Amino acid sequence: MSGLAQPPISRVKRKSVLWSVGAPALFVVLWSSGFTFAKLGLDEAGPFALLSLRYVLVIAVLLPLVAFVRPSWPTSRAGWLHVAIVGLLIQVANFGGIYVAITHGVSAGTAGLMSVLQPIFVALLAPKLTGERVDARVWLGLALGLAGAALVIFARSAFAAPPLFGLAAAAVAVVAMTSATLYERRFGESLHPVSANIIQCSVALAVVVPLAFVLEGFTVAWTPKLAGALAYLVLGNSLVAVTLLLAMVRRGEASATASLFFLVPPMSALVAWLLAHEVLPPLGWVGMFSAAVGVALVRVRRA
Repeated sequence: MSGLAQPPISRVKRKSVLWSVGAPALFVVLWSSGFTFAKLGLDEAGPFALLSLRYVLVIAVLLPLVAFVRPSWPTSRAGWLHVAIVGLLIQVANFGGIYVAITHGVSAGTAGLMSVLQPIFVALLAPKLTGERVDARVWLGLALGLAGAALVIFARSAFAAPPLFGLAAAAVAVVAMTSATLYERRFGESLHPVSANIIQCSVALAVVVPLAFVLEGFTVAWTPKLAGALAYLVLGNSLVAVTLLLAMVRRGEASATASLFFLVPPMSALVAWLLAHEVLPPLGWVGMFSAAVGVALVRVRRA
């Protein structure tokens, strides 16, 4: 009997390992690359115009799938509200803040340094807001992750005094992503990614389109460069990376998922080293190792 029961258990374990390793790795790669494609898109369109086009395309891709996959939808008014709030925080406040910061001259190094503060904020707030226990091991991992990410950023970037408005926009993005992580952990429901993305992008679209017209005159240069940037932002960022992020938050601890943002600067540096032959100083490699060890400490399961 035990021989017959082993294969299903084995398959469950394999699926669990694949999720716990594969999902974070794919998320980090896709999220890290998204900044590069966002910069390309922002050369051709204003921040809110780019977001408007992005969300229109996401909805256009997903709507035909509704008839085939028959996704689940929220079953209560509160459920609809929770999904909409997370959508506003991530799709409008977070991405909007990042895009505005980039267009107002915030350097990649400054933006990266601010973004890696998010896991610290999550760990500070999670015990009170979600009941999550953050012990000494997690704090050690967070400290190593923050130090490692900061070392990589300092090794690669030239820092200049950022414009105040751009700095404020980057701060809004950090606060929004921190809030979205904690809110999803506390109130998020297991929802089909098709329906979740349609709801969140529809709500976001209702906000960013008026902003694009009022603040930017909906300025867009229709170029192949814009098309390539949008293709990645729609498929890689919106449809895969954001879906993975929310799924990982629901299935695990908020601080463990947030710690993955420590790996974004090292991954960006690694991609630049591999593909663009960009030299990474020794300090950067030390930081990369420190960030990886820190994230591993945070994400290891408690006995």
